[in-house]
Amino acid sequence: MHDDREGLPFAPDQNRLRRAFERAAGHDDDAAFLLREIGGRLLERLDLLKLQPEVILDVGCGTGVITAQLMKKYRKARVIGLERAPAMVAKARQRAPWLRTLHGLCAEPEAIPLADARFDLIFSNLALPWTVDLDQTLAEFRRLLKPGGALLFSTLGPDTLLELRRSWAVAGDGCNHVNAFLDMHDIGDALLRARLAEPVMDVERLTLTYTEVDRLARDLGRLGARNVTLGRPAGLTGKGRWRAMQDAYERYRRPDGLLPVSCEVVYGHAWGLLPNPARSRHEEPAVFPLSRLRR
Repeated sequence: MHDDREGLPFAPDQNRLRRAFERAAGHDDDAAFLLREIGGRLLERLDLLKLQPEVILDVGCGTGVITAQLMKKYRKARVIGLERAPAMVAKARQRAPWLRTLHGLCAEPEAIPLADARFDLIFSNLALPWTVDLDQTLAEFRRLLKPGGALLFSTLGPDTLLELRRSWAVAGDGCNHVNAFLDMHDIGDALLRARLAEPVMDVERLTLTYTEVDRLARDLGRLGARNVTLGRPAGLTGKGRWRAMQDAYERYRRPDGLLPVSCEVVYGHAWGLLPNPARSRHEEPAVFPLSRLRR
């Protein structure tokens, strides 16, 4: 029998991903610091775009922590929250602000069952790392945006969980133990292929700290961010290999006694094409820091 894991070892397993998010719906709020922190920073960037959207799609709404803030920011907007796990959609709807309705949609971001040119804003906080086909997802975003509508997103770059990835390499069994993330420039190229206009990208690096690797693994599981690649180990990881990974991670322990966890956060925005776009789809995406945007 042919094993799909051999050809695409870092590609997400869509069925496993959906199950992981469904399990995470009950307790992901306990480990949602990073989602809240990056989501808050993404919301602040909306002020730079000076939008007054009437219809918003939140792709990857999770349990609605950031979606509720988005609804408060745009009190008159109709908001649809999309997530692949029904339990997450249900929880997000319960979190909607008083007298507001979050319209929930359970679907994959690669195939969104909504009409063309419907949205003034597509907002997506840390959903793109888990997309199975980035090109198809961005093509869907372009299809759904009104002409001149905005896409604003955050995602994770390849240095995310760098220490964990290197520690597993030392303990190595030839399998993937950590999800892979795309480089900022690869994401920018994908935006151009999708014919989204004037893409702008920037990156910042955050460092979380943990006392033990076990707690990091627990939080990743609670967020639904456990290893879902096709190249993951076929069976359970043995205690000996797990201890070898822990020992390898110890070399990163800081003088204050804490273990660092690197997060490379990529932010981007782009626009739905106007009928006669001024820019060519072949131009390079702009890449510069947020401070320059403010000027």
